[in-house]
Amino acid sequence: MTKSFRTLDDLGDVRGKRVLVREDLNVPMADGAVTDDTRLRATISTVTELADAGAIVLVLAHFGRPKGKADPTMSLAPVVRPYAEVLGRPVRFVDWDGATDAVATMQAGDIAVLENTRFLPGEEGNDADTVARFAALGDAYVNDAFSAAHRAHASTEGIARALPAYAGRAMEAELDALQKALGAPEHPVAAVVGGAKVSSKLDVLRHLVGRVDHLIIGGGMANTFLAARGVNVGKSLCEHDLTGTAEEILDAADRANCTVHLPYDVVVATEFRANPATRTVNVHEVAADEMILDIGPAATEALGDVLKNCRTLVWNGPLGAFETPPFDMATVALARTAAALTGDGSLISVAGGGDTVAALNQAGVAEAFTFVSTAGGAFLEWMEGRELPGVAALCH
Repeated sequence: MTKSFRTLDDLGDVRGKRVLVREDLNVPMADGAVTDDTRLRATISTVTELADAGAIVLVLAHFGRPKGKADPTMSLAPVVRPYAEVLGRPVRFVDWDGATDAVATMQAGDIAVLENTRFLPGEEGNDADTVARFAALGDAYVNDAFSAAHRAHASTEGIARALPAYAGRAMEAELDALQKALGAPEHPVAAVVGGAKVSSKLDVLRHLVGRVDHLIIGGGMANTFLAARGVNVGKSLCEHDLTGTAEEILDAADRANCTVHLPYDVVVATEFRANPATRTVNVHEVAADEMILDIGPAATEALGDVLKNCRTLVWNGPLGAFETPPFDMATVALARTAAALTGDGSLISVAGGGDTVAALNQAGVAEAFTFVSTAGGAFLEWMEGRELPGVAALCH
């Protein structure tokens, strides 16, 4: 398949060339130690492939929000040792002061992490001088950080216009998966959209009703749609001021022949805490002092049947208050159904977003999905149908 974006396969001979690689090293830290190295491990294929081919690999990354000023608490220096351990080879650290001289001493196959790009005041503004400063260090640019691709920063978009630019292996895998999920998917397509508030997913919902065959709405946002249909949701989290907007989305779905699935049985409680007294009731039987905290078992089973008749699934957001037991049951059950269908080869399943990844891990099925994106904002903007600046800059 011809790709619309350039990859490492188009880069050619890199021996002795300085290749700037934008990665996501914004890892969680505690007491100077990395507590989750998932993002570090995601960079291995690109960085080692380039180093093994003789490139001088210069890793660009941000860490935290220092707002254009050097802040020792947000330095990438403490990440270098654990990063070297993950890569299984030496990694140098290069500060912005003296970066040109430091890079000049590097040999083919060497790897270095440059200091936090956001220490430079022109990074987030995509300033031309900052772009030029980056470009002067390299001969080619590789973007391997989909999670930062929705930002038009100097290290994600500007430099891709200044140097020959390519997608790294992690970026390539992400874009291929997203293309299969919504770009040119196998129909029928189902989308699961959950989370607390409709207001945070309005653009996602509006975009999806014209692209998918089945839209499954869960989480607190389902309550707003239920209220729009005249259901009394009691004390449930509900954006009553957005019921009109919910009706508009339902009408748009009808026009697009997209079936919207809302729960018809729900798990309710009078207080939101772990393991309270609960009832499973029809949505029309929610008492005034009760709140909906999960989708019920009958609706969950019906949603599983929907997935069995689909070829593609896109998932963002949990179906219930999954972090508080027992309100994770619907999310876990449907995720396991999706994983089993993926394993059978009948479903392409793509999921993304922080809460979604946590929910799939809780269900023990993250590895069983076709692709799970750890990108938050970028994945959401992609689901909204927006062009991502860092991706657009890599296209032919």
